[in-house]
Amino acid sequence: MRLFFQSFLQVGLVAVNTFLISKGYIISIFAVSFLISLLWAFNVSKVAVSETKQKLIYALGAGCGAVTGILILKSILNNQI
Repeated sequence: MRLFFQSFLQVGLVAVNTFLISKGYIISIFAVSFLISLLWAFNVSKVAVSETKQKLIYALGAGCGAVTGILILKSILNNQI
């Protein structure tokens, strides 16, 4: 479960960051990019040496995180994106 949520959070942040970049929010872009990279640095070592089942769980977390990130942004911004 931990691997799922690490991926979920990382890719969710990527979805948020994509929006921030499109709007040009420099400070927010920096902060979110820093968090993405920090999470990636911890995640990559775990996933690289994991079994296929763990890799699939990580990928599932990434897919769910991306969709959730966009849905959260849409709800916050009242479907303006």
